[in-house]
Amino acid sequence: MKGVLLVLKTLVFLVMHSNASRKPHIVYILADDLGFNDVGYHGREHESLAYTPFIDRLAGEGVRLENYYVQPICSPTRGQLLSGRYQIHTGMQHEVIHRPQPRGLPLDNILLPEQLRQCGYKTHMLGKWHLGFYKDEYLPWKRGFDTYFGYLVGAEDYYTKVVCMKKTHPESCGVSMVDSQFGDTNSTWGEYSADLYVRKAREIFQNHDPDKPMFLYLALQHVHAPIQVPSKYLTRVPRFRHRKKDKIRRTYLAMVSALDEMVKNITTALKEANLWDDTLLVFSTDNGGRPDRGGNNWPLRGAKNSLWEGGIRGIGFVHGNLIEQKPNITRDLIHVSDWLPTLMTAARCRLAPGTPSLDGVDQWNTISKGLPGKRTEILHNIDPLFEKISKPELRSGFDKSVHAAIRSGKWKLITGKAGYENSWFPPPESTKCCRMKPNEPTADKPIRLFNIVEDPYEENDLSESCPQMVDLLLEKLAEYNATAVPVIFPKMDRKAYPGSRGGFWGPWKN
Repeated sequence: MKGVLLVLKTLVFLVMHSNASRKPHIVYILADDLGFNDVGYHGREHESLAYTPFIDRLAGEGVRLENYYVQPICSPTRGQLLSGRYQIHTGMQHEVIHRPQPRGLPLDNILLPEQLRQCGYKTHMLGKWHLGFYKDEYLPWKRGFDTYFGYLVGAEDYYTKVVCMKKTHPESCGVSMVDSQFGDTNSTWGEYSADLYVRKAREIFQNHDPDKPMFLYLALQHVHAPIQVPSKYLTRVPRFRHRKKDKIRRTYLAMVSALDEMVKNITTALKEANLWDDTLLVFSTDNGGRPDRGGNNWPLRGAKNSLWEGGIRGIGFVHGNLIEQKPNITRDLIHVSDWLPTLMTAARCRLAPGTPSLDGVDQWNTISKGLPGKRTEILHNIDPLFEKISKPELRSGFDKSVHAAIRSGKWKLITGKAGYENSWFPPPESTKCCRMKPNEPTADKPIRLFNIVEDPYEENDLSESCPQMVDLLLEKLAEYNATAVPVIFPKMDRKAYPGSRGGFWGPWKN
């Protein structure tokens, strides 16, 4: 009997040792324009009808990131996620990459899929690229992904995959859907994108050798405009009012329900392929929601394209057997640029030779073991091209008219125009009379300071009562700005229009 027990213990040890030495599969799901108040586990506290039971369950079983920051808009978040570098160090400080703009995330960055591929991973991407495509070398399968299927632009129709610069100019309309193996395609015309990307993910999982590590970056279209959803999802959202803006909100919430079902179907497909037990799943949004397109960030101030918390405070969680301390909620400061070094550590991979200096911080021990985080500061951005609300004026070495923000410890400083001034948006479906935030009489001030720990809704500007802290943070901004590279923002090029490419968006320069 003792001999049998010894054999069993040995087998258990060998199995555990084998699992411990195997690199995890990594599935990174990036939702688009999902507001802070648009998942159930936030919405229940803040009068939202967002219904995401599966996302809530995954987050509840894993590690919720409740002090997690992204960038205010699409391309900068995606660039920092894949490069691990602030946008001031890649020239991506200003706006998104527009469709006819000859611009891309610079090629001297060694991106996360390139890093993982040199460590033995099979790398795949589905969905929205939005990091430049004007030349072939900027395409995702030239930047480290073994396979890619998706759209290169920032937004498109959920069914036809068509997007126009100007509907009055037919030559500016075209399909953005490309397969890295077969090129441009319109074979998915009419298929709702939620179903399309689940189908493509299932194909990847079923064809994958489970003994090799896999990385899938799933950059979903949901819940970005246009607001489109099959009618079956609308039945899940109660009717609440009949004003036009509330109709938009209700359709948006139906899209959120479709997103939740998509995440559920992705995990089911992983289980069917016997990959789930070895998968580390990360869920994140790319920026805050757009109230004019149905999104909601209540009770945070601001929205997408602003430096207020509603534009940059992200939804995020991590799930998987590799996490030692779970379930857990971490309130340590984490930024989207941290994912590259963090996931490299989780995968037990070293950075490739020649990797530029990273701004991201390795947070794996914080996420997996619950240890204190390493990050105490985030540069949210410095954008010298953003619209200004005052004349240039230096203070403590920094031009306070420039659109910029920094978080240091409990303090957050905003300079210049933040975007969405005086903007708190209660959820339209609220059954209560949400308290309205007061209008800030100094919305045009070039400097605002907040104790973001005690005042997460940014209601109390402390810039006049704490001038020394203002000067300290301005000096920090000046130090960061001294390391910034020039902004890359070329003029639009009509040669990019699909009319000259057979009706498809794609590379147009040699």
